[in-house]
Amino acid sequence: MSYVIDRRLNGKNKSTVNRQRFLRRYREHIKKAVEEAVSRRSITDMEHGEQISIPGRDIDEPVLHHGRGGKQTIVHPGNKEFTTGEHIPRPSGGGGGRGGGKASNQGEGMDDFVFQITQEEFLDFMFEDLELPNLVKRHLTGSDTFKTVRAGISNEGNPSRINIIRTLRSAHARRIALTGSSRATLREAKAELERLKREEPDNLGDIQALEAEIARLRARIERIPFLDTFDLKYNLLVKHPNPTSKAVMFCLMDVSGSMTQATKDIAKRFFILLYLFLKRNYEKIDVVFIRHHTSAREVDEEEFFYSRETGGTIVSSALKLMQEVMAERYPVNEWNIYAAQASDGDNWNDDSPVCRDILMKQIMPFVQYYTYVEITPREHQALWFEYERIREAFEDSFAQQQIVSAADIYPVFRELFHRRLVA
Repeated sequence: MSYVIDRRLNGKNKSTVNRQRFLRRYREHIKKAVEEAVSRRSITDMEHGEQISIPGRDIDEPVLHHGRGGKQTIVHPGNKEFTTGEHIPRPSGGGGGRGGGKASNQGEGMDDFVFQITQEEFLDFMFEDLELPNLVKRHLTGSDTFKTVRAGISNEGNPSRINIIRTLRSAHARRIALTGSSRATLREAKAELERLKREEPDNLGDIQALEAEIARLRARIERIPFLDTFDLKYNLLVKHPNPTSKAVMFCLMDVSGSMTQATKDIAKRFFILLYLFLKRNYEKIDVVFIRHHTSAREVDEEEFFYSRETGGTIVSSALKLMQEVMAERYPVNEWNIYAAQASDGDNWNDDSPVCRDILMKQIMPFVQYYTYVEITPREHQALWFEYERIREAFEDSFAQQQIVSAADIYPVFRELFHRRLVA
């Protein structure tokens, strides 16, 4: 028995390219598996990827062959159960390779193809086709970002950026320019020496003089260095400013006593998903966290997700604080302003119309997109219906959705932030 071991090294990024090609080919299977994984596990559980299973029938390579052609309908002799046109159901169990069947003494099959995607690939599929709507490049950020681009060839640079082809081309051109006349004279001298040796072999004086001239010309040509310092050419890289949109996302979460612990957990998971999306897809974005019950406070990320503060419910307090922060820190002529609000819909009796007025007059005219998520299995209350009036007035920049259970978080999130086609 002999073994063949292939020790050849893969080309640079060869395996990466092959994996990307494989992921593109089975994109639909992977997206479906990612959506199912998000619905069954915690949003915060992102430290690993996901195991993807592809049915064996879907990884078969296509085969071209000659068929009989036309439509064939055959009823075999001895059949007493089926008639022409009926579909025969697929048998269950019997060695299908996917488990769940009973033991059998016959049948064979093939297991599903199972592979693992990384955390980065999992998040790529998770946030695919999502974006912040109506994002406009209003202004360069305070700390400019740059991207490095090729800008031709330079005579000076870092040795790691030397352009070998252009360097050798320059050296070759220099040698041709400096030795051109000497090479032409050398060719003439060689031709004359051959003529003398052939026609006048006794003319030793002229022959020796030509041999000395040829040796002098060769030495002169060889003194020209193969590579000189001013032959070196380098790839020139320059930094171009990379315009970055300034965007801010306001996260408003209701933490009042009417919000049960399960409802608060769903709200937190929604905002965790939003926070992951923003930080992964947008390098330059501010996030403002606001918690509210009867009063609202701007808090940091840690307190927003883990504080246990609670109380009554006055939603307008959060909207007023948001408007104040907008006016103080985020000029509308420089910033793209977004907001996401999560609540169970309960509010103080006379406060819902106040919320509508604040949004209609002080917030919506200045924001790119505002989303309201109501987390409740019950019927909608006054706040929802007041927000419906806002949606009618700002159809392109206001959206509201209802979440009943944790399984609705990801579908609702995709609905709110799916990429919109530009007409």
